Amino acid sequence: MILEIAQIDIKPGKETAFETGVKKAGPIFKRAKGCTGMALQRSHETPSRYLLFVQWETLENHTKDFRESADFQEWRMLVRDCFASPPNVEHVTEVVRGF
Repeated sequence: MILEIAQIDIKPGKETAFETGVKKAGPIFKRAKGCTGMALQRSHETPSRYLLFVQWETLENHTKDFRESADFQEWRMLVRDCFASPPNVEHVTEVVRGF
């Protein structure tokens, strides 16, 4: 499994619109090839900063299948006006689970 972690900084005052857009995008992620889960978390220290966690079966499911799809464009249309800067995206693989 691949975990996509996207740090997304939102324009001040756009937090509710962003959260609404992500909620609306749930079905988009659910139908994406290889996507097995999605969650959004908000920073306490920086309230206009969010972390989007998306689980993919393979890296290519995200970087090729999803990014090259019409669904990716639809997802971005829902939230793009909220971005203060482009998202910072990393892909990680779990190597140790403590408990």
